[in-house]
Amino acid sequence: GVNLDTRLDYRFIDLRSEKNQLMFMVQSSFIKYMREYLYNNNFIEIHTPKLIGAASESGAEVFEVKYFDRKAYLAQSPQFYKQMAMASGLEKIFEVAPCFRAENSNTSRHATEFTSFDVEFSYINSYEDVMNLEAEMLTYALTKLKEEFGEKVKETFGLDIVVPTLPFPVMKLSDVYKELEERYNYKVPESEKTDLTTEAADKRAFYHMRNEEGKLQGYDLIWRGVEITSGAQREHRYEKICENAKSKGLGEDVKFYLEFFKYGCPPHGGFAIGVDRLTMLLLDIPTIKESQFLFRGPNRLNP
Repeated sequence: GVNLDTRLDYRFIDLRSEKNQLMFMVQSSFIKYMREYLYNNNFIEIHTPKLIGAASESGAEVFEVKYFDRKAYLAQSPQFYKQMAMASGLEKIFEVAPCFRAENSNTSRHATEFTSFDVEFSYINSYEDVMNLEAEMLTYALTKLKEEFGEKVKETFGLDIVVPTLPFPVMKLSDVYKELEERYNYKVPESEKTDLTTEAADKRAFYHMRNEEGKLQGYDLIWRGVEITSGAQREHRYEKICENAKSKGLGEDVKFYLEFFKYGCPPHGGFAIGVDRLTMLLLDIPTIKESQFLFRGPNRLNP
């Protein structure tokens, strides 16, 4: 019954409640069933470095750390290494691991350290293959989760675990903006019509593929009004990805990454899901501070 900051200070006591115990049991099983779906479809789990020599995402700040006599960064995502796996012939991979974002975002859904469920696979025809696999994985996991915890979640949280039906509804981004304007008279500036985020001025990463018209071949998955995934087909053509990196002003920092594509790389794509945000939305938790075992944000580094 005390305020959230006090609860987080004494998280080891706060976690003793029946609700919190169940929340982490559900989270653990959710990850287990997503893993199970991927293992059943011949994916392998890999483990990539979290200390890296170059920033791995655009549009997000990095934590810089002293690495002996030089600088290193905490990984914002395993993206570079997921694509290295594609170039090396590991055709279907995933990883569940921490990611770090040095963004001063004080919202109910952001954290400076979070657990990301990352997937990447080769020989796709388009980003729609990535969308379909993610939809099937989530539907499979939620079906299993409902069987295991449906009654207990209803009893403790007062809500149902809803299993979505396939295919998931899809809207083109242009239609989203059109609907916003027609329904709510809400106009999005032209400069921001490249993404669904509020800082959307073309900050999509240079490794995302674009078609001949320059449109990004990717998607966002929205659940209960919140983005839980950004996925895409990646650019696998060496000359093109070098050109993209140059246009973003990236040079020596990503030289090692560009080498992955020099000797041939299959068409591929992937996505990432924030486990803590997923848990928050599944169980209608007010803030990600409560759906993480220990929250890390701009103003919290303890316990």
